[in-house]
Amino acid sequence: MVPAPEFAVETSRLCRRFGELRAVDDLDLRIERGTLYGFLGRNGAGKSTTLKMLTGLLAPTAGTIKLLGKNPLDPAAAVEVKRRIGVVPEDLALYDLLTGRENLTFVGRMYRIPKELAQERIDELFALLELGRDADEEKRLVIDYSHGMKKKLALAAALLANPVLLFLDEPFEGVDAVTSRVIRNLLTRAADQGATIFITSHVLEIVERLCTHVGIIDRGRLVVQAPLAELRQSASLEETFLAKVGSTEDVHAHLSWLDERDEPLADGGDSPE
Repeated sequence: MVPAPEFAVETSRLCRRFGELRAVDDLDLRIERGTLYGFLGRNGAGKSTTLKMLTGLLAPTAGTIKLLGKNPLDPAAAVEVKRRIGVVPEDLALYDLLTGRENLTFVGRMYRIPKELAQERIDELFALLELGRDADEEKRLVIDYSHGMKKKLALAAALLANPVLLFLDEPFEGVDAVTSRVIRNLLTRAADQGATIFITSHVLEIVERLCTHVGIIDRGRLVVQAPLAELRQSASLEETFLAKVGSTEDVHAHLSWLDERDEPLADGGDSPE
């Protein structure tokens, strides 16, 4: 037996340039198997670019990637790796002119899941994530879904093949509080069973409640990578985040007119002539 690799995700000096812009710059990730890993950063820091490279949606400019001990850019290993991962990308990658169930049936065929098993799993996912409460709702095309419903369907598609490595780009954006709790419980259980889950998010509170490890990226460079429990010994996640990527000016920014104390104009003020 070949021993399982220590790291589910490993990168070395991973870079992605767009012209002169280094969106990701010498990124070294080490994510152990069974980890709930929260990948944090400000808007434009390089989170989604990193995720796209890890999932094969974007070629790196330089550096190496290993997923589950294999190089996903190697044609000989690419299919095997992709069969073992699930992805919720930034644009959700759904087929708008199919129903939700048709979307999942197609995903099941792509992963070569036996038809009966795929339908059993689809039924469970529909029930758990409330994707089809009645016959009329099940007939609805994805183009008519709300953003939250699309997010839930994309998560269902990512979970369908029971992946051992799951990449989720902002999985909690646009979902209600009840669904958010269901998703958190699903991800925690998956990690308990040995899956590795990589999450990008702007919601620090969810990451702090859910994740076991965090990485923080700033302007394409990794500035923090540590177990969450270790960070909490000295500061909260928010305090660590602000110390690494924020500034006093950012936190205390204000609008000049909010400090004004002028009396409101009577009767709506003078009308412009």
